[in-house]
Formats: sequence, structure tokens, C-alpha cells
Amino acid sequence: MEIVSGLVSYALAKFLFLSRLSNKEDAEKIKKMEEKVLEVYDIIRTIRDPEKPNSLEELEVVAEECIEVKSLGDDEYLIIIRFTPTVPHCSLATLIGLCLRVKLQRCLPFKHKLEIYISEGSHSTEEDINKQINDKERVAAAMENPNLREIVEQCVLEADD
Repeated sequence: MEIVSGLVSYALAKFLFLSRLSNKEDAEKIKKMEEKVLEVYDIIRTIRDPEKPNSLEELEVVAEECIEVKSLGDDEYLIIIRFTPTVPHCSLATLIGLCLRVKLQRCLPFKHKLEIYISEGSHSTEEDINKQINDKERVAAAMENPNLREIVEQCVLEADD
């Protein structure tokens, strides 16, 4: 009986130790993802609106809450952004999505996969726009257009550049 009791005590102690270790690791992962969210937000918040002199942050098109970061492996992440156009029929929503993608591709210092969406219910053609801004070939074709590329460059340019 003493042996069984000793084994149960040992197993319980080991379980509690591993449980605390797991909670510590989970907390570290959560903290790291929160840091990545802030890093992404810091990059996109200064993008200027194509029509207005304001940033996407000022117009509340993007917010920290609209960013989700998931780990895909060793320093590789899935970044999901949901932005909200200022009006449900915004004709420049696709351009805003393109600006988000271009700026993040240029500025993020870690490997990532990027998904950009319009917040559900915030645009009349959100499904079509979501397909467009997440299609690599369409994005590449758009950036080959000199007029469009110039507009994107002006929007993603930092104020002090």
C-alpha cells in the first residue's frame, strides 16, 4: 500500500509540476502573440487613406482588435487582419487592402502568411474584395499598374520618409 501511495503522490506532484510549466509556456506564447499584434498594428496604423489626409488609425479603419496572429512554427506566423471601410460602399476598399498587404510585406521582419479581409457586414461587396486582396496574382497585376502603384506608394509612405 505504501508503494502505491508513494507512486500516486509522485504522479500527482509530476502532474502539478508539468501543469505549472505548461501554464507558463502558454503565458509566454500569449505574450509573444500580443507583441506581434502590436508590431503589425504599429506598421499599418500610419497608412494614409487614399482619399483623405488621415491615417487608417485616425479613421478607425484599423485597430489593434482587428489583428490576429497565430504561430505556424519557428518564427513563422499567420497574420489575419479585418479592416472596416468608412462607408459600406467605399470604392477604395480594395486599394486599402492592397496598401495593407504591400506595407506589411515590406516591413515585417519575420516570416509570415497574410490574410486580409473586410470586417463582416461592413461593405456591400466584401466577398469579392476579400477574394481580390488575397489573390497573389491579382495583387501582382495591380502593382504592375504604374498609376495604382504610385497611389499605394503615397499611402504607405511614412510621414517622416
